[in-house]
Amino acid sequence: MFELTEQQRQELNEQEPVAVNPETQEEYILVKRQTYQQMKALLEDTLDIRDAYPLMDAVAAKMGWNDPAMNIYDDLARNCSC
Repeated sequence: MFELTEQQRQELNEQEPVAVNPETQEEYILVKRQTYQQMKALLEDTLDIRDAYPLMDAVAAKMGWNDPAMNIYDDLARNCSC
């Protein structure tokens, strides 16, 4: 681990704080540890997308997808020859 300089700390306030390796020119996005841990958990192999279905259903319902008028899309999909 290393400590940031004053200039580096100021650059963390940028919209997308980027660090560049001067030897390889590779760029790295800096994120807070807590954010990294959340991202890591989302990307681990143990994630089962089916765990997100209830949340996706709730969001869809909130957006009006459970409105009976939306049934027309189901009818169109059933009658589509594509």
